[in-house]
Amino acid sequence: MTNKEKIEQLLLNVQKPARYIGGEHGSVVKDKSKIDVRFAFCFPDVYDIGMSHLGMKILYSLKNERENFWCERCFMPEKDYKQVLIDNDIPLYALESLDPLYEFDMIGFTLQYELSYTNVLSMLELARIPVLAKDRHALAPIVVAGGPCVCNPEPMSDFIDIFILGEGEEVNLELMDLYNEVKKRGGSKEEFLHLAAHIEGIYVPSFYDVTYNVDGTLKCIKPNTDDAPPKIKKRVIADFDNVFFPDYFVVPYTSIVHDRSVVEVLRGCIRGCRFCQAGFIYRPFREKSIDIIKNETKCLCEQTGYDEVSLSSLSTSDHTKIAQLLKELADYTDLENVSLSLPSLRIDNFSSDLLERLKTIRKSGLTFACEAGTQRLRDVINKNITESEILSTCKTAFEGGYTTVKLYFMLGLPTETDEDILGIAELAHKILDVYFETPKELRGGSIQISVSTATFVPKPFTPFEFEPQATPEEIDRKQKLLVKALRSKKIKLSTHQDDTSVLEACLAKGDRRMSKAVYQAWKKGCELDGWNEHFDFSKWREAFDECGLDMAFYANRKREYDELMPWDHLDYLVTKSFLINENKKAHLAKTTRNCKEGCSGCGINKSYGGVYCGK
Repeated sequence: MTNKEKIEQLLLNVQKPARYIGGEHGSVVKDKSKIDVRFAFCFPDVYDIGMSHLGMKILYSLKNERENFWCERCFMPEKDYKQVLIDNDIPLYALESLDPLYEFDMIGFTLQYELSYTNVLSMLELARIPVLAKDRHALAPIVVAGGPCVCNPEPMSDFIDIFILGEGEEVNLELMDLYNEVKKRGGSKEEFLHLAAHIEGIYVPSFYDVTYNVDGTLKCIKPNTDDAPPKIKKRVIADFDNVFFPDYFVVPYTSIVHDRSVVEVLRGCIRGCRFCQAGFIYRPFREKSIDIIKNETKCLCEQTGYDEVSLSSLSTSDHTKIAQLLKELADYTDLENVSLSLPSLRIDNFSSDLLERLKTIRKSGLTFACEAGTQRLRDVINKNITESEILSTCKTAFEGGYTTVKLYFMLGLPTETDEDILGIAELAHKILDVYFETPKELRGGSIQISVSTATFVPKPFTPFEFEPQATPEEIDRKQKLLVKALRSKKIKLSTHQDDTSVLEACLAKGDRRMSKAVYQAWKKGCELDGWNEHFDFSKWREAFDECGLDMAFYANRKREYDELMPWDHLDYLVTKSFLINENKKAHLAKTTRNCKEGCSGCGINKSYGGVYCGK
């Protein structure tokens, strides 16, 4: 019986078996005898989430464009299939070949969310690969990690050999080429790591020593070898029109979270919202030309058979030629009956023309991120939208027949008062009034306003990295205050689980000592923590206590401007002095102009290809 036949029989006993067998349209199968470097791209969450991720699609195709490289996919199995693997003595495998991961040269994880960290450890163990980097002595497999969470990689430093900072399209191939050279001459892991440290964007954590002050704060982070630079700079793709983009996607046999084609239209953000990590770590703002976007849209739809395409970005409507782009895309999508999805819309540039385009896509509802309920607090976070713009946008939507509006807010923002919490309810009721003021012949049926609140999590490389997170008790009090203030049955409130936010804050701002807590929590059975049905906060608390770590020290403590941060040896191009100045302005409720209006001196050099940099 072949490995595939054995696995197929076992899949009859698990949910969504199509997650675990491969063979999808567009998947790449190569002759192993002709391959120099095998790379397993591991997404530390379930298939449904990982297969929706654009970054994985890009890097999968990028590596497989090279004849001598073979990139395969692997995902975190759900607990039912994990047990099947254990009971039947089957190591975790890659979907294209069904070969165990320990046969690969490189194992790559993308760290998209802090609560996926223990999944990395589970996947390594299931693959029969030593979890701790110090226990992996051979050249293969090298364990690497990239993604947004790598802007503070320290809580995962005990497990990862190499972190990739910034954008991966170029550095991944450079790293694999280097590995191929070292492998062919029979070199060692240590030799490879020393050579890799010379590549811009590569961070080898074992090459750095960390010391601490008596009060637990960081004292020093310094290299312990001449090959390691004192500061590691992230990689940036300056020529965005020529950046690699796949002409095919792997098309799943089962439903996934975002079951459609996705085209990246821009990267970075001009807005500078002070809470938003992505808005800073993905700078500078770059965009693709209309012709490139049109060609990629057409190619993907024809190859995959999807009848919906989503334009991906942090703020799609900030494309400098958004109106022309939508008009020209419509010439193709309307003709081919392809729906065009436009997520990440801004309230302050939501026009009637844009509404007309949206009406051909969906009419179920619109989603807007107001973030704060009062103008003062919106100025604190530099959201740069006014109440009149919010109400005007909702009026336009209601006149266009929309009957559902979703509003996102955060609780526990810096300087927040009870007045700001009550402002959320007041704004929701004003939007409700706008609906009833809309002529009946224009508006749709019964109105539904959904108000969703999440607990603010201070993140590295933002102006709020110095701020404490509100305590769970304070968030609970604020949620109850908001519930009392919402009077209409047509306004529905949903809140975010506080415990996950506490852990997210700890892992986001943690230092190298937190690797011990991650390991200890994993040993207690913590995995798939991003899913409520699996999350067990009590085990995490026990793990922190057993490691002598205080959650409040990481989550609820204000940091001084001169404190050394666990990520200060990493350069994401936005300067710390800029973040400090933005934090000071936040406490004065002063806003900062966006990049389009003029440079604010964040530190990005115009040589990195930013549309507005240097102007």
